[in-house]
Amino acid sequence: MSVAALLVTHDGARWLPAVLAGLTGQTLPVDRVVAVDTTSRDTSVELVRDGLSGLGDRLVVDVVPGSTSFPAAVRHALSLLPPTGGPEEWIWLLHDDSNPDPGALAALLAAADEHPDVAVLGPKLREWPSLRRLLEVGLTITGTGHRETGLERGEYDQGQHDAVREVLAVNTAGMLVRREVLESLGGLDEELPIFGNDIDFGWRAAQAGHRTLVVPQAVVFHAEAAHRGVRRTPLTGRHTHYQERRAALFTSLANTSARSLPWQYVRLFCGSLLRVLGFLAVRSVGEALDELAAVLSVHGRPRQVLAARRDRAARRDGEPADVRHLLAPPWLPYRHGLDLVTDLAAAATSQAADVAERRREAREPDAVRTSEQRRTSGEDDEEAYLTDSGLVARFFTNPVAVVLVLFGVLALLAGREAFGSITGGALSPVPAAASDWWALHVASWHPLGTGTDVPAPAYVLPFAIAGTILLGHTGAVVSGLMLLAVPFAAWGAWRLLAVVGRLVDPLGLPRWLVVWGALTYALVPVTSGAWSEGRFGTVAVAALLPWAARAALGFVDPDRDRRWRAAWRTALLLALGAAFVPGLWLFALLATAVVLGSAAFIAPRLLRDRDSWGPPVAAVAATPVLLAPWLLPLLTTGSGAGLLLEAGRLTVDRVTFGGLLTGRLNDLGAPTWLGAVLVVLALAALLPRRTRVPVVICWLVALAAALVSGVVSHVALDLPAVSTRPSLGLFVVILQGTSVVAVVLGADAYLRRLDEHHPVWQRTLAGVLALVAAAVPLGGLGWWLTTPENAMTRDAAQTVPAYMEQSSLLGQEHGVLVLDGSVDDGITYRIRRDDGTTLGEDEILTLADEDTALTDEVRTLVSAPTPGVVASLGARGIEYVVLSSPADGRVSALLDATAGLDQASAEDRSTRAWRVDRPLDASAVQGSGPWWRPVLLVLQGLAILAALVLAAPTIRPRRGGVEDD
Repeated sequence: MSVAALLVTHDGARWLPAVLAGLTGQTLPVDRVVAVDTTSRDTSVELVRDGLSGLGDRLVVDVVPGSTSFPAAVRHALSLLPPTGGPEEWIWLLHDDSNPDPGALAALLAAADEHPDVAVLGPKLREWPSLRRLLEVGLTITGTGHRETGLERGEYDQGQHDAVREVLAVNTAGMLVRREVLESLGGLDEELPIFGNDIDFGWRAAQAGHRTLVVPQAVVFHAEAAHRGVRRTPLTGRHTHYQERRAALFTSLANTSARSLPWQYVRLFCGSLLRVLGFLAVRSVGEALDELAAVLSVHGRPRQVLAARRDRAARRDGEPADVRHLLAPPWLPYRHGLDLVTDLAAAATSQAADVAERRREAREPDAVRTSEQRRTSGEDDEEAYLTDSGLVARFFTNPVAVVLVLFGVLALLAGREAFGSITGGALSPVPAAASDWWALHVASWHPLGTGTDVPAPAYVLPFAIAGTILLGHTGAVVSGLMLLAVPFAAWGAWRLLAVVGRLVDPLGLPRWLVVWGALTYALVPVTSGAWSEGRFGTVAVAALLPWAARAALGFVDPDRDRRWRAAWRTALLLALGAAFVPGLWLFALLATAVVLGSAAFIAPRLLRDRDSWGPPVAAVAATPVLLAPWLLPLLTTGSGAGLLLEAGRLTVDRVTFGGLLTGRLNDLGAPTWLGAVLVVLALAALLPRRTRVPVVICWLVALAAALVSGVVSHVALDLPAVSTRPSLGLFVVILQGTSVVAVVLGADAYLRRLDEHHPVWQRTLAGVLALVAAAVPLGGLGWWLTTPENAMTRDAAQTVPAYMEQSSLLGQEHGVLVLDGSVDDGITYRIRRDDGTTLGEDEILTLADEDTALTDEVRTLVSAPTPGVVASLGARGIEYVVLSSPADGRVSALLDATAGLDQASAEDRSTRAWRVDRPLDASAVQGSGPWWRPVLLVLQGLAILAALVLAAPTIRPRRGGVEDD
């Protein structure tokens, strides 16, 4: 048995001393060495000659042009290596950045003796210089052309993959191959100059009937210099991803079966285009262009692929062997896609935590190791590995995790009324399908009442998207919002308080203090009465507010790119919250002006840098663009009062000064003493000097919210149908949220200085305050679990007979005029069309201008009806008139005697109904809105996509399988 080592070098002086030492230090030495250098600019050739000088005439060193590919260099090395004529001649391929363990060759040859039918053997590759992390233990390829190692990212070698097994391919760094097999297959394919030739060769060998084994007992440490971009060559240039992706596409198409070729050709082309969009979505423009260039290079030259397939067929004897068992399973690409989505979500939600950590590092550079240092040392990966392996055990031994999960379960139990279809309070019935929400969102004219061009509320778009994701189950959208808002708010408050704690205190906040704050805040929409009244706008804003505040913390990140990403994340969350409660954007606009104005006075130099003031300004300026199809028509139609209202039906705020202070919107809220306790604790938080500054900032924000709410509470909104006050739910949430943050910060300062040396009375007082504080979330949750009072009901009251409802579904001209009240108390009216007023249509009808002509006609109808008024009803597309219970006898008597009105049946005896016996005009409520609103819809779609791309983490592949943000 003869073994010849083939070493290819190019600017490898930084690794060659160790590589040559590993080669000469083998326990079973090689017989000959051929080194081919591709015109290195460093001392690679001299190092090889000096390091292997002891081999004498068994060493051959040659220099070829720098443009020579790795397959061509291997072929040239074989030409310099005369055959020995022995029965078994092996070729050991090595890179100049692959350092073999002393026993690597011996282990490979031992496996060759044990498996005499094997043609190719490969070692286990570990990362160099860390020497611990696994890189490869055999290779295969997925249906999407992804190079698959079967390893987890950052996986450490603990002997878990040490079984000798058959694989599709092994890396050329350390590959041991029979010379006759290497030559019979034509060597490595020169169409793959630097990447992918190992998988291609293994695939060709398997189809020719040869076996490939990975031998984990043989270890080679590989620096992967070209793959990681550490070394640039004429073959890779600065476009490593292009070369890798082109190699993957070419390998897949050149070796796949003839039956699968058409499908694989289309699949790889379409998949590559999706990958281009994916790279653009994470702002990796370079990778996107490389991906596009690679797919055009391969798919644009089909003759090259066909020539490669003919060459492979000519070198085989008969039909190719079945290699499907060596390829990656078909479901693997989808798991990789899920991993990418998870990575993006983790990177996006870790933005604010990174801010705190980076600022902490800036304050204590010697005490805190950077995340890059931790990655280099492998601590992060090892910690993640240990965490994943004992996740369940760690959960049940972590009381904080158990408490949070238990809270989520109890919150779902307490909100059981929200399961199923819910209406009542501010909630109208949901439409039949998500398509109704889409139609409402894109329409410029709405056939509601007598027709109006008032825009649909902004929250209809997220509802439509959610309904589509839930396969049209619109009821699940509203139920999901009401059920999950409290747990989602708790999660957001937990993450926000944890970050704020690290910004204020390098040691962070005690976990139980963060738990208290998260649970107390999460219950705000419940204890305020917003949840029980079905005020889903306030509930949604309460859930989103901590996430928006957490995103805004990115404005103080030292890194410029992260600050701008925080701006777009804040803009998206701000726009989503303003879609439910528009006042959120107005308050954010005011807060931004105050903060920047204060900065201009305190630190004017700060505002000279656009990257300092630009992100917050961009966040509040982008919000109206994201809401443009709703905001601009709202103002142009004279419906600007909608900016001071919240989502859903109009409700009456019964907020007094005490209610505002204790966080109570109405009589459906929790006992007032729970809110009073929080106020007292927030006042006590001003006492500790250590956190007085951030606590005062919380109080200033609360004071601003209180002043604004005090002003707007005296504003009267004269809507077409009713006069009302602006909604104050947002300000209650802000006041309660700032109080929670103030209490948490003050308690942290107090607990830090309290120890066993303090008097007993102080420690006793601390215990009493802790019990009182604990009563706030416990009392609120207990009250929610036991209180039966709720404005939401499962079945909406039926206002018109069922046959009229069915008739109204036939078209817009089959409307129902519903009259309420009496002559003495006054008559009100509304027109029911289609399936009635559903969620999203309330605000349109509330803000729509009154049709004075119809009002006059209704007045005439109930006082002195004439045939002309009845004919006018038909012309307006009204088929039925219903006088709701209890029907006024004087009005019903007049309508009974009116020509053109035929009495109709009503399910309730105290309700009277008539059918309009006059022609119905199908175009009665048709109209057209502003011509430019479709343009705003397109602008909104592009703005949302742009904001999502700009807000997403910038993913740059780390050469080595892990991704960097």
